[in-house]
Amino acid sequence: MAKASKKSKALNVGAGAGDSMLKEFFVDGLKDVYYAEKHIAKTLPKMKKAATSTELKQAFEDHRVMTINQVGRLEQVFELLGEKAKGKKCEAIEGITKEGEGIIEETETGTATRDVGLIISAQKVEHYEIAAYGGLAQLAITLGLDDVAEILRTTLEEEKQTDLLLTGIAENNVNYEAAQEED
Repeated sequence: MAKASKKSKALNVGAGAGDSMLKEFFVDGLKDVYYAEKHIAKTLPKMKKAATSTELKQAFEDHRVMTINQVGRLEQVFELLGEKAKGKKCEAIEGITKEGEGIIEETETGTATRDVGLIISAQKVEHYEIAAYGGLAQLAITLGLDDVAEILRTTLEEEKQTDLLLTGIAENNVNYEAAQEED
């Protein structure tokens, strides 16, 4: 069975690199995540402003800068593909960020509880991005676009690191501070 797996893997390398439905699907996915990154870059200052923890505020600011760089990387990917860098409305990120706005509205200003909600919202965004970049990087490999796959993997690793950073902020202080807050 391992032989068949290796053989089919070898057959798939570079499959559909021309004008295939898979490549069209791939480019559509890039447009989706491009829109998402630009939307996230606009949302992060609101999250920073709503946060109480200095560490969380800094994490949001650092990620805003990182996100702008990620948008630039996606523009490089579009250029490598000979495509115009253009976004396509990402309903998923619209929903996740709208939920985050609801947390800001429903929690008390200046509380660690709000920070907990902001962290969870931000991690939902990160998990969406991890799924998107992981899938797109694998499709790039299938399409034989190794240079594109490498660029996407760079962003994927940054998203994973941001998720770990947010977990650390939550575990090291914010969750415990929120647990102490009175109703």
